[in-house]
Amino acid sequence: MADRRELTRLETVLDAFADRLLPRVPAGVREFLAFGIKQAWACLFGGLMLAAIIATSWFYPDDAPVAQNDFLVILAVLIQIGMLVARLETGRELIVIIIFHIVGTGMEIFKTAVGSWNYAPGGILHIGAVPLFTGFMYAAVGSYIVRVYRLFDLRFSHYPQRWLTVIIAAAIYINFFTHHFIIDVRLILVLATVIVFFRCRMYFHIHRRTLTMPVLLAFVLVAFFIWVAENIGTAAGAWLYPSQDDGWHLVPLTKLVAWFLLMMISVVLVTFVHRPRPPDTYTC
Repeated sequence: MADRRELTRLETVLDAFADRLLPRVPAGVREFLAFGIKQAWACLFGGLMLAAIIATSWFYPDDAPVAQNDFLVILAVLIQIGMLVARLETGRELIVIIIFHIVGTGMEIFKTAVGSWNYAPGGILHIGAVPLFTGFMYAAVGSYIVRVYRLFDLRFSHYPQRWLTVIIAAAIYINFFTHHFIIDVRLILVLATVIVFFRCRMYFHIHRRTLTMPVLLAFVLVAFFIWVAENIGTAAGAWLYPSQDDGWHLVPLTKLVAWFLLMMISVVLVTFVHRPRPPDTYTC
């Protein structure tokens, strides 16, 4: 399983349990189960947030004393506190998650102001038109990435110079704002990301085996699942794009470009907690 020095106390217990249980099943099934369990565990925060959004859209009473948006904020805070109390996240990781929250909320305030999307009104826990639970959705992305680093003991070959990735990530974030007023350079930024990470490969340890894949493919896969979650969130009415005001439909696939670029920002932020390490101790 993962490097136990990187695991939280509860994850160490679960890791030891898996060491005893998984060898009883065939090797291929064992690795498949371990991969799925680790991915689900890494998605815990995001999964709970998505479940809360769905549940409140279906069951939350209209005459409740607390507005639905405020209730989601309270739930998100409780989930985060619970993960800290259970030591599912470390203090350093919490700092990165808070940064994700701040960066995401800042972009949300601007994007709602220019009409890129809108949230259901109501409640008092908001900044402008942005309910405060929205920052936790960005924090969920940060939580997933930092937990994946630990659970899969991620290593990288040909990882680019971090100063270069920081410059590209900063340009991506700035473009999220400036493209409303000047030329949109997101395709140039996609090209820059592809060039910089083209040779980079990610090594991830499952249970007994270590596999490898291009980092760019990992960016695309995670971006796709964020797009799926976004469709669930809009279908639940947590927020809507202008084109969905007259009736819900799938979020355009072109949004994958934005989520791909968000992955670039996310990975750069997480490298300040988990410095990219080479696969010098791995045997694939």
